[in-house]
Amino acid sequence: MVAPKNFRGEFPSFLDRAYKESKRYLKVTEIMSREVVTATPEATMAKAAEVMGEKHIGSLIVVKYETPVGIVTERDLLSKVLACDRNPEEVKVETEMSYPLITICSTAQIKEAAQMMIKKKGRLAVFECGKLVGIVTASDLIRSLPEAPETQVKVDDFMTKKIITTDEGTPVASVAKMMGEKRIGSVIVTSKGKSRGIFTERDLITTFLARDKSLGISVGKACSSPLITAPLGISVHKAAYTMAAKHIRRLPIAKAGKLVGIITARDLVEAYAK
Repeated sequence: MVAPKNFRGEFPSFLDRAYKESKRYLKVTEIMSREVVTATPEATMAKAAEVMGEKHIGSLIVVKYETPVGIVTERDLLSKVLACDRNPEEVKVETEMSYPLITICSTAQIKEAAQMMIKKKGRLAVFECGKLVGIVTASDLIRSLPEAPETQVKVDDFMTKKIITTDEGTPVASVAKMMGEKRIGSVIVTSKGKSRGIFTERDLITTFLARDKSLGISVGKACSSPLITAPLGISVHKAAYTMAAKHIRRLPIAKAGKLVGIITARDLVEAYAK
């Protein structure tokens, strides 16, 4: 039996609407990363970098006497250690970690998680009945951003318009120090004045620090290329979709072939949280 024409047309759109609506009420437990990787306060920042690099993650929960007490991140390594010319082998995690932990209940909705992440300025440790069960990062949130009015706004008002660049011949060590001093997570790598790629703090951790590889090579040999960009005027929702699909956390924004800004996963979370 052939379904009525109007039914065939309405049924898919009904499902689409139901799916979009359901995403608005996702719980933290549905989006969190369940594998919680930890470090001890006595571990060195070099060891923390090695673990983060091997796991391709940006933070470790610090546990003392089986109790979660803080968090150490790749940004801590950049800004508090490398930018200050300190040796990661000689710096302990306990001196650089952030505490207390920013916590959230596993049953909270993702909107609440987004608002808390922006207000408290950090990743969220997820607890259930007093037990640590997961962690929520900006990347976790953007993979599940609902198609709601607050995510239909353009990225234009949330992106960073000042783009930090470096020539492809610059040593990675110099780039890492610059990123740490400026407290930024990435730089655009140029070749003869034109954008060629991007180098991020995750690249630094995964490719160099985790493998004890020399930082003396040029950043042009280590950056991600070609550069993935999006057009000015793209919506927050579409930018989040692009980042999730491409497995990236930063998206340069272009107009008429020229970079005019960069939007990060955290920027998208901030837009949604408003």
